[in-house]
Amino acid sequence: MVADPHRRLMSVEDYLELERQSLDVRYEYIDGIVTMLAGGTTNHARICVNLISLLHAVLRGTSCQVFTSDLRVSVAPTRYVYPDASVSCDPHDLEDRGDTLHAPCAVFEVLSPSTEAYDRGKKFSFYRGCPSLQEYVMVSTQEQAVDVYRRATDNLWTLHPFGPGDEIHLKSISMRFPLASVYEHVPLPEEGV
Repeated sequence: MVADPHRRLMSVEDYLELERQSLDVRYEYIDGIVTMLAGGTTNHARICVNLISLLHAVLRGTSCQVFTSDLRVSVAPTRYVYPDASVSCDPHDLEDRGDTLHAPCAVFEVLSPSTEAYDRGKKFSFYRGCPSLQEYVMVSTQEQAVDVYRRATDNLWTLHPFGPGDEIHLKSISMRFPLASVYEHVPLPEEGV
């Protein structure tokens, strides 16, 4: 991609002010570049509801909380994103009454055909820069498939793929659940079509 010489960069402070004034639109911010987010599909919404419901039920009564895509996550001082769901166990995040998480332990992206390459590539590289993050979970909308990337060391992440009939294990929040529960009421495209 060629850089646009006429593109103006926005400061973090200006971005946060734009976000707080924008009631109907959300923007991600990466190193001065602001990108408006698009809406999702019905299946995307169903998967998000299922996932957040599962997380909320398991985390009830613990020192961790699940958050929806309405809450921005700071993955670095100049990088702000909106995952489809996130979990934090950090007391500062849980006590804060602001609009940004700073120390998530797990983030979840529901993939769409138009965003999958970005979510698996650049966005994953941004998430890897967040020191508190232990797991990055990518959920397909095209098939029953969930990929969990787990931090092994600062620079090493291991892939744990899950498919039909599997039980997903999220080590960062000591949680197990059947993959099928993520896809409840979600009609998927026919294989081979």
